[in-house]
Amino acid sequence: MYGKFKSLPYKSDPMNFNIVNEIKLSYSRKGNSERLISDSHDAVDVFRQYFDVEEIDYRESCFALYLNQANKVLGIKKISESGISSTIVDIRIIMQAALLCNASAVILAHNHPSGNLNPSTQDLKITEDLKCASEFLNIKLLDHCILTSTDYLSFADNGYL
Repeated sequence: MYGKFKSLPYKSDPMNFNIVNEIKLSYSRKGNSERLISDSHDAVDVFRQYFDVEEIDYRESCFALYLNQANKVLGIKKISESGISSTIVDIRIIMQAALLCNASAVILAHNHPSGNLNPSTQDLKITEDLKCASEFLNIKLLDHCILTSTDYLSFADNGYL
């Protein structure tokens, strides 16, 4: 038992507060990609297909790539799109999608419109937070990539992860 609840008297109210909302989540494998991700270059090739080429030097965006146990792509999700110098990255949204598609691994990517590939303090913190959340859920965080219009930096390749 959850504890003792006090019964509240029923009020004749046009809004019925006794109804519990049903939660519906969906995931579709329309493309059923068999694309294998074996290194950061492969991941960046996929991410570049989804970043807006005309806005990569203008505003920040963040995407997450979800992989199965064989490191084949299950899908990609836009996490956020914001301003010139930052974007909101909600760890719960990233992990929700990972659970929904039964991902075994995640790769995160965001762009730096400034062209600077150095990770910010916030980039490092988000990566650490995502790593902790993914470990708790037994999902591997394989990489976090920072993209510019001409280059990229891989946290895994450069010892940040």
